[in-house]
Amino acid sequence: MRCFTVLGPSQIGKTTLVERLGSLGGEPKKSVSPYGLGITEFEFGGESWCALDVPGNNESFVHAQHALLASDACVLCVSPVVDEAVLAAPYLRVIEASGTPCILFINRMDEPRGRLRDVVAALQDYCSRPLILRQIPIRDGDKIIGSCDLISERAWRYREGQPSSLFEIPESAVEREHEARAELLEHLSEFDDWLLEELIEDREPASDAIYAISTRVLSENRVIPVLLGSASHSNGIMRLMKALRHEAPRVEALRQRLATAAGADAASLAAVSFHAHFRQSIGKTVLGRALQNGVKQGATLGGAGLGSLQDPASGRAIASGVTEAGQIFAAVKSDHLPVPAVLTANAPLAPPEWTTPPTPMLERILVPASERDETKLSETLAKLAEADRGLKVMQEEGTGAQLVCAQGPVHLRELSRTLSEVFHVEVSERPPSPIYRETISKSSEVHYRHRKQTGGAGQFADVKLSVHPNGRGEGFSFAETVKGGAVPRNFIPAVEAGAREAMDKGPLGFKVIDVGVLLTDGQHHSVDSSEYAFRTAGKMGVRQALSQAAAVLMQPIFRVEIHLPSIYSGNLVPIVASLKGQVLGFDRDEAAKGWDIFRALIPGAALDELARSLRSATQGIGYFSKSFDHFEELYGKEAQAIVSAHGTHQNGQ
Repeated sequence: MRCFTVLGPSQIGKTTLVERLGSLGGEPKKSVSPYGLGITEFEFGGESWCALDVPGNNESFVHAQHALLASDACVLCVSPVVDEAVLAAPYLRVIEASGTPCILFINRMDEPRGRLRDVVAALQDYCSRPLILRQIPIRDGDKIIGSCDLISERAWRYREGQPSSLFEIPESAVEREHEARAELLEHLSEFDDWLLEELIEDREPASDAIYAISTRVLSENRVIPVLLGSASHSNGIMRLMKALRHEAPRVEALRQRLATAAGADAASLAAVSFHAHFRQSIGKTVLGRALQNGVKQGATLGGAGLGSLQDPASGRAIASGVTEAGQIFAAVKSDHLPVPAVLTANAPLAPPEWTTPPTPMLERILVPASERDETKLSETLAKLAEADRGLKVMQEEGTGAQLVCAQGPVHLRELSRTLSEVFHVEVSERPPSPIYRETISKSSEVHYRHRKQTGGAGQFADVKLSVHPNGRGEGFSFAETVKGGAVPRNFIPAVEAGAREAMDKGPLGFKVIDVGVLLTDGQHHSVDSSEYAFRTAGKMGVRQALSQAAAVLMQPIFRVEIHLPSIYSGNLVPIVASLKGQVLGFDRDEAAKGWDIFRALIPGAALDELARSLRSATQGIGYFSKSFDHFEELYGKEAQAIVSAHGTHQNGQ
C-alpha cells in the first residue's frame, strides 16, 4: 500500500480533493477519527492507496506533523489567492523539516483570483526548495478552460463531470507555454548534468527523460512541483494522481528516511505509529503503518505483543491478521505503543524532533462536576496526554487542581467532548489562578516572646529579629548574631524553620520572596524552651515584622519567544505595548524561511490575552513559548485590585 497525506489551511477543499482522488478507482473506503483525521483507502493503477486527510485548523497542526511521519509523500493544497499564501507557511515549514516529498496543488483555479506566477512567488517566500510549475492554466478571457503540461506539451480542456479532453494549445497560450517550459527545464538542469548539457547545446530533450529527472528530484526532495486544478469540478485530479503514482517514492524510501533520522538500522524498523484515539468500550486505538512484512496480531512490536489489528477505514479485522509493507493498521489493546514513534520489535524509538508540536498557549483548570470524579479525571487526562502530544497536563500551584495546556479553544472543546462521551466525566473550566508574590520595601525589627503555660512543662521562647529586603532573585536568607548563648545553638535552626514558614503567606496574602531574616538576640528557659517553641516564635515574630515592613506586590514576568511569519512581525510591537510588556527584539528564524522569532517580556497575567491577540494578528499561525524570567513590583490601583481579588480577602485574612 502507498500512502500520502493531504494537508493545508482550512476551507481550501482538502476533503473534496481526497474524495475525488479516491473515486478515481471506484468506491473508496473511508473513516474519520474523533480528532478529525480522515483515512481513505482506494485502488488506482492496480495498486492500493491510502490518503490521510488532516484537519486544516491550526490547533490540529500536530496531527499533520504525525501524519507526515507515516507518509511516502504529501499533497499541499493551497489557495489561488496571493494574500492567502501565508496560510500555507506552517505546512511548508514542517514539510521541509520532515524531508517528505511534496507536490503542491493549487486548488479552486476555476475562480479567477490573479496570476498563477504571483501565487507561486508568494509561496516561495516560505520555502527554501524551488517551487517548479509543471502546468500552466489556459484561459478564455477571465475563465480558465484547461491546462497545459509543460513536460509533454499537451493541453487538456476541462469538461464538467467528465475526463478532460486533449486539444490544441491555443495560439494565445503558446508563448507563455514556451516561457514556462524553459523555466522548468532550467530549474531541473540544476540537478542533472545531462539535461544541462542538452540545454547548452540547444537540443530538445525527450519528454520521457524529463519525466525521469522530475521523478528523481522529487524523490530526492530537491524541488516541489506545482500542479493546478479544481477538486470540486474534478479538474486536474487525474494529472495529480498520475504524478503521485509515477513520481512519489514508496515505503522503502520512508523506512530509510526514518532510519536515518533515528540513527537506526533500516532493517530493524518494523512500523511507525502516527495517531491514537479513545473509543467507548474499546479503549485506546493506535494507528500505525507497517514498514515491512510480518506485522501481525500477537507479534512483538515496541517491546510487547500486539493486540488485534483492524483496517482503520472499514473497522474490520485485517484478513489473516498480517499486514504487508506499507499497509495502514489500527491496533486495539496495544496501549504500550507510544504515539508517535518509530517501532522496532523490541522497543519504540523516539520520533524526530520536527514532530514536536507547537507550544500549547491556552491554560485552563478543569473542574469535575462530581467530587467522585477527581481521581478519574486525573487518570483520564494522563491517558489523553499520552495519545495527544499537543496537550500538556499538570497541577496548579497551590491548589493541586488539574491544569491543562491546550492548543486553543477548539482543542479544549474536543478534550471536554472526549471526557464526556468516552469517559463519562463531565467538567467545567476556569482560568488558572494568577501567580503573584510579595516582598518588603524596608527593614523592620521586632521583639517577640512566645509563652504558653498549660500545666506541667510550658512553652517559652524569646527572639529579637530583623527583616530586610534582599536583592531581586536572591530569595530567602537567614543569619544570626546571637552572643552569650542567649538562644542556644541547638534552637537556632528551629527559629530559621519558623521564619521560612512565615514566608508562605505575607500580609498581602501571597508567598514572600527576596527577604532576609537576622536573629540578633533572645532568651530561653532551661525547662520550658523547646524547638517547637522557638519555631513558633520565629514564625510569629517574622510575620509581625513583615506587616511593619511595607509589603509590595510582585507580578511574574515571562520571557516569550513568538514564532511567526515575517510579514506579521510589525503587528506585534503595539500588541506587546498594550499588554504592558517590553520588546526585546526579533531575528530571522534560521530554521524556517520567511519566519521570525520575536522576543519580549510579558506580565504573566497578560499571557492569555497575548494568545488571543496573536491568533487574531497572524490568522492563527503564530505561536509562542514562555519561560519565567523574574518578578517585578506592581503598584497602584491595579495592585490593590489584585490583592482584593486574590490576596488577603481570598485567603480569609
